[in-house]
Amino acid sequence: WVVGAGGAWGVLSSAVFPGLGAWVTGAALPPPPLGAWYADDPEQATHQAEISSYTTHQHREAVVGAMAVAAAASLAAAPGGPPSPEDLLDGVIALVPRSAVGAGLRRARDMLDYRDAGTVAAVLGNGRRTSAHDTVPFALWSAARSLGDYEQAFWVTAQAGGDVDTTCAIVGGVVASGEAGAPPAGWLAQTEEPPAWLTPLLR
Repeated sequence: WVVGAGGAWGVLSSAVFPGLGAWVTGAALPPPPLGAWYADDPEQATHQAEISSYTTHQHREAVVGAMAVAAAASLAAAPGGPPSPEDLLDGVIALVPRSAVGAGLRRARDMLDYRDAGTVAAVLGNGRRTSAHDTVPFALWSAARSLGDYEQAFWVTAQAGGDVDTTCAIVGGVVASGEAGAPPAGWLAQTEEPPAWLTPLLR
């Protein structure tokens, strides 16, 4: 309502948290469709995610979190099929600037051979602190290990606890960006139908 009253979004979104902007995970939730749209151009997906995040999140870590998720979705949706877990995280790391999120992604890359999500979350975070660097590295670790298997990705992510709705939303978006990672048909059957005005846009 403040924007509607004439406030400038750039000023408003950067004014919170002593002028640094929010570093929470909200900016990392919308990018998967953007990444899928740029399936053949992860660099452009990353750039567009950076631009789009500024309207709501100005803190650099929040912006980098959005960039990382868009890059991961773009790589997962590559026309040649999903990459290996190592290639996915290497590709994301190469596309994001130096940051706490980036440092977390490098740790995530080093932990790809770990099997227990709880152990990994104890190192990377599981969103409990609701910051981008406490959420995105773990979410992309989980997505990278389960590309092509939406259900497995979901349950591996959920078992780590923390901000489960956020981490599962990020992981689900990344994994579902490629055809190989479509949600189970039984799950889709339980979802609500989209509103009538949206249906033509989905065709």
